[in-house]
Amino acid sequence: MVMAITYLESIVVGALQGVSELFPVSSLGHSILLPAWIGGQWGRDLDMSAKDSPYLALLVAMHVATALALVIFFRRDWVRILGGLWDVLRTRKIRTPEARLGVLLVLATIPVGLAGLVLEKAVRNYLGTPIPTSIFLALNGFVLLGSELLRKRDNKRATVLVPSRHAADWSVQDTTVLPILDSDRASDVRLSGLGIKDAMVIGSAQIAALFPGISRSGSTIVAGLFKGMKHEDAARFAFLLATPVILAAGVLKTPELFKPANHDILGPALAGSVVAGILAYVSVKFLVKYFETKTLTPFALYCLVIGFASLGYFTLRG
Repeated sequence: MVMAITYLESIVVGALQGVSELFPVSSLGHSILLPAWIGGQWGRDLDMSAKDSPYLALLVAMHVATALALVIFFRRDWVRILGGLWDVLRTRKIRTPEARLGVLLVLATIPVGLAGLVLEKAVRNYLGTPIPTSIFLALNGFVLLGSELLRKRDNKRATVLVPSRHAADWSVQDTTVLPILDSDRASDVRLSGLGIKDAMVIGSAQIAALFPGISRSGSTIVAGLFKGMKHEDAARFAFLLATPVILAAGVLKTPELFKPANHDILGPALAGSVVAGILAYVSVKFLVKYFETKTLTPFALYCLVIGFASLGYFTLRG
């Protein structure tokens, strides 16, 4: 039986992907639960666990669109970061905050890259169904809520990692000595002060997102918060980290989309990807501003409600 995916299905899933990939609510979890909730033809067309299903290839295209939206939004940051990495390759020295941030992003991406190659297919095949996904989505909610409840926030003046007189010499200093920079570059300078071990721990948190229902951005932000980062910096680091991971995974799997069996979904995949890319851009723009003053709590409550409601529904339905 050849399964086809309609334009409507693809556009709806693209909208869902564009929002839920960056919001800390798990895009993979929602991509599994929504078709299962709707049921009928949607449940059959968009069943990731079905043999020879084109659904995964569709999601791959949408992931690439999401990554491109992140690249466009953070384009000035990436120009500085890539320029810094080029300087490191050329001089064998870390001479600027952007160079150090680039090195940290590379190192922090290695753990999830290796884990994805080893575990992604097995996890998807065994856990990519509604009941396990519902459990992980609820767990995601507990983790987000717990991170806010356990995080001790006092009224002492904040400290951040900023460069001293020597560009490669980093120390903790009062925020008042942070050079007057535009807000984006100031955030990048703070991020560049992370220790290598801390950056790799935060990057490794993305491995949890291999489990359907666990959010990539949520896991990374939580790890950042536990390392003492502010919400806005933790979110920014999460989005910068996600960009190469999502893009690389999408590029590696793109050939699946162009297999002869998937030719019929190329049109819907393009339409859904355009929607995903546009909404991903809108989402990251919103979230960068949101985390300047707000927390993970609303997303935690959402995941708990949807996770437990889905678990009850699919358990009773059998």
